[in-house]
Amino acid sequence: MKKEKSLIREEILSIKPYIPGKPIEEVKRELGLKEVIKLASNETSIGPSPLAVEAIKKEADNVNLYPDGSSRILREKLAQKLKLDKEMIIIANGGDNIIKLTGMAFINKDDEVIMGEITFPVYESVVKIMGGKIIPVKLKDYTYDLESIIQRVNKRTKLIVVCNPNNPTGTIVTKEAVDKFMRNVPEDVIVVFDEAYCDYVEDDNYPDSLSYVREGKNVIVLRTFSKIAGLAGIRVGYAIAKQELIGYLRRVVDIFSVNRLAQVAALASLDDEEHKRKVLRLNKEGKGYLYKELKKLGLFYVPTETNFIFIDLKKDTKVIFEELLKKGIIIRPGVTWGCPDFIRVTIGTPYENKKFIQALKEVISI
Repeated sequence: MKKEKSLIREEILSIKPYIPGKPIEEVKRELGLKEVIKLASNETSIGPSPLAVEAIKKEADNVNLYPDGSSRILREKLAQKLKLDKEMIIIANGGDNIIKLTGMAFINKDDEVIMGEITFPVYESVVKIMGGKIIPVKLKDYTYDLESIIQRVNKRTKLIVVCNPNNPTGTIVTKEAVDKFMRNVPEDVIVVFDEAYCDYVEDDNYPDSLSYVREGKNVIVLRTFSKIAGLAGIRVGYAIAKQELIGYLRRVVDIFSVNRLAQVAALASLDDEEHKRKVLRLNKEGKGYLYKELKKLGLFYVPTETNFIFIDLKKDTKVIFEELLKKGIIIRPGVTWGCPDFIRVTIGTPYENKKFIQALKEVISI
């Protein structure tokens, strides 16, 4: 009988399974709590777009039918909004799925993929699955260091991934930095801009990544309906690139990867400007409140352009994480990114933010 190890692809042996934020239901069950506040996964605390919910209700009677495999109507609406050809857009089962499709379509064994050292861990997993080699580059002031990334490019480089804004630090690389960076990227290297949190950015120096797509560069822009639209539970993400690159992604996309309810919900959310304004207003107010309270506690935090804050507690946060759980507050410990002294906290509603600060004050001296 073969040893178990011999049955497994060598490439996946070094992969650590991605551990998402603990579900509210699980914490309630484990700890016997009636109220649990989740500030771990950067979900939209005020819920989804009401227009999206209504669209789901209307479509529910049709779930016996397969969905449109290409999400044509949603692509057309996005194309109109972005002033692009619909053939430059692919819709998939969340942003994570787009990242996997990108790896499947473009990464060969031993291809090098450059990314930030502290960033979204799914990039690393996908590269390893495909047998590629990860080239991590240290962040500079908690931000992607594009100049250092360019210095690491060589003939084996296939992809460069830029998470902008970066998860978990919440920082952005500016238009000036990206313009300079793009002038130095070789033509045979694909640049992936993961912009899952782009809707939250307030800084006017945020780059227009779609301009590089319009110029015909080898750029793939990733976006999602999970954050600003509040549709994380039904999984809709999309990529924007020139038709040639989108064509390769279509070769590896799952059949019927986006269900009917997700498609109509995403479509409806594009018209809900009122919901978007409400989310952004509450996020800005919540950010200001948390900044003020964290300063009172003498804690360092990284100023954010997203709906989460990266906070340095100056101690191993595993104990803090567990103690906050006991008080019904779920946050994300920084060990996920190799930053054991940090926590990442989603900016919630006013009530949720106050409950978090109150609980943090109670456990921070433990």
